[in-house]
Amino acid sequence: MKKEYWDVSDEQVVEKTGKKIAEWIKILDKLGAATKKSNDVVTHLQTEYNVPRYWARTLTTHYLKSKA
Repeated sequence: MKKEYWDVSDEQVVEKTGKKIAEWIKILDKLGAATKKSNDVVTHLQTEYNVPRYWARTLTTHYLKSKA
């Protein structure tokens, strides 16, 4: 996987999801995403927030890499 996959800007994320990266990080923290399977987090973002699959995966990967 290329680093560019999760190395996205706020501008890109807002355009595709309606929220800034910091907002998604708060949402993922509240969800406890660091302790969940990444596929479950992706599904949650898609289901609860209508985030397109690519962006749900990107946000999840970005989040998990930032916590590593």
